[in-house]
Formats: sequence, structure tokens, C-alpha cells
Amino acid sequence: MPDSGCIFCKIARREVGSTFLYRDDRIYVIEDIHPVAPVHLLIIPIQHITSLAYIGSRQSPMMGHIFTVAEEMARRKGITVSGYRLVMNQGSNSGQSVVHIHMNLIGGAPLAGIG
Repeated sequence: MPDSGCIFCKIARREVGSTFLYRDDRIYVIEDIHPVAPVHLLIIPIQHITSLAYIGSRQSPMMGHIFTVAEEMARRKGITVSGYRLVMNQGSNSGQSVVHIHMNLIGGAPLAGIG
């Protein structure tokens, strides 16, 4: 069920302007408004799911679809070979800023980090 106050739900309903780089009946992709790299996309389920703790077998196809679309978007942005990072933050301690699960696709430059 959508959350009337959720910015990602508002974007999905086209109540808040955003340019969709990809959209289908399950997910959409937009650019992050505060990018941390030359390529920083958000891959967002249309269904309002607040936590990975609520992912069950019914959401497995949608979660797999997120990874499929992430690879397609990396290819479109030309970073498949050079590399990219996929990040899903879970909960306030992780730095999750919007309480609606989503995946960050980050790349386009060397990324420092964990490995």
C-alpha cells in the first residue's frame, strides 16, 4: 500500500516531478539528487516496502528484477566493464534516508571502499 507522505511513492504516482530513466509495472529508476559519483541512480520498487525485513517469497521476483534492471542501467551508462557498486541501506544506522527500500547504483569513477 502506498504511503501518502513517502517521496518515492509520490514520484511513482507522478505527484512530484522527476525524470524516469526506466519504468515498468514493478520498479522505476531516477538519478539521485545528491550524487556521490558521476553515475548515481536509484532503483526503486513502486510498491511501498519500508524494510528488507518485510521481503518475503512474494517479493522475490521483484527483488531479482531490481538486479536485472541495475545491470541494464549500468550498460546504458557505459560502466558495466569499468565497474559499479550496488548498495541497499537498511535502517537508520546504515544511513537509509528514505524509508522505502531502494538500490543505489554508483559508478563512473574509481570508488574507494570496502571490498
